[in-house]
Amino acid sequence: MSQDSLPLLVFFTSHRSGPARRMESLLAHIARRERYTLAVKRVDVDERPDLAERFRVAEVPALALVKEKRVVATLEGRATAPKIESMLDVHMREPAPA
Repeated sequence: MSQDSLPLLVFFTSHRSGPARRMESLLAHIARRERYTLAVKRVDVDERPDLAERFRVAEVPALALVKEKRVVATLEGRATAPKIESMLDVHMREPAPA
């Protein structure tokens, strides 16, 4: 699977946001662990306010999970690893065969 066809987790951040800075290492860990199943991109809302507006980001940090060019899930505010994992599990993991 090419990097372009992977689901995309967009991390909206700002250098002015303490909670966003504290999430940096968590997102780096997820990016490494999921590198074959998920692309992770960082967007600084101060540098790209157009993207923040397009994704309707009201609070930083924020996460948006994009599959097949559609936002399928979002999290706003500082998120924990279990909360992010839960979002990924719902939208990315294949259901177990019956």
